[in-house]
Amino acid sequence: MGIVFLQFALNLRPDFPLANVALAEAYEGAKKYDAEIAAFDQIPEDSPLWINVQIQKAFALNSLEKVDEAKALLETLIARDPKDMRPLDALGNILRSHERYEEARAYYSRAVDLVDKPGKENWALYYSRGVCNERLKDWPAAEADFKQALELAPDESLILNYLGYSWVDQGLNLKQAMDYIRKAVKLKPDDGYYVDSLGWAYYRLGNMTEAVEQLERAVELRPDDPIINDHLGDAYWRVGRTLEAKYQWEQAMSLEPEPEQEETLKKKIASGLEDAAETKAAADRTTSHADQKTSQ
Repeated sequence: MGIVFLQFALNLRPDFPLANVALAEAYEGAKKYDAEIAAFDQIPEDSPLWINVQIQKAFALNSLEKVDEAKALLETLIARDPKDMRPLDALGNILRSHERYEEARAYYSRAVDLVDKPGKENWALYYSRGVCNERLKDWPAAEADFKQALELAPDESLILNYLGYSWVDQGLNLKQAMDYIRKAVKLKPDDGYYVDSLGWAYYRLGNMTEAVEQLERAVELRPDDPIINDHLGDAYWRVGRTLEAKYQWEQAMSLEPEPEQEETLKKKIASGLEDAAETKAAADRTTSHADQKTSQ
């Protein structure tokens, strides 16, 4: 519904909360966050929509980089009703988006404590806390959260991919990990991040032929991602395609990688993967076994 039409409707009937919500959503789609907030502010506190509107207002403030204001608004809602998990979850999401994982985890945990009997509607809460735990290097807690989320939503690709990738990266539960990643790719075959996970899983298992095939497709789907380009460069190097490897690493460098990845890329571009010959031999020895483990 167009912004002009909604404004016209509100001129005829100013006390129409649903129209204000629709107008705010239209402004959000146009990335006009100040106007979105102004539309939300027209909704009275006695409206049944008010709490959800305030939460959406906090996300709009976050989009304007007004994180402290968003946090203060949500803290007010939390103090107003400490048993309402919605503002706790929202504040966790905002803080997590700014990599403030310790704080985010605390709010997610407060929300989890309010869950009487976990249901499918709670999967994202456990998943989000799991991400925080993983980033804070508390893998046992992260794994428990991911497993709980997956039990609640067994076909949710986000969980399947994150848990499967994490297991592969640590050399754990390899058969089940590959099953999870393959399932995520089957659910969303055009998601470049999931295809990258599958390619990188093959890489970690030593199956370089499959790794190259999947990582090439991942780069086609997400050509602007430095990590995926970096992964493809590593796979090219392992199969002896060294010129193409350096090209992919240089491409990754041009995509504004994180500082830690940038330093690693500089070393790769200068000297390649120094242990490539040894790793290639190990991969050749393990490829058949890895294929058996992932196809049983």
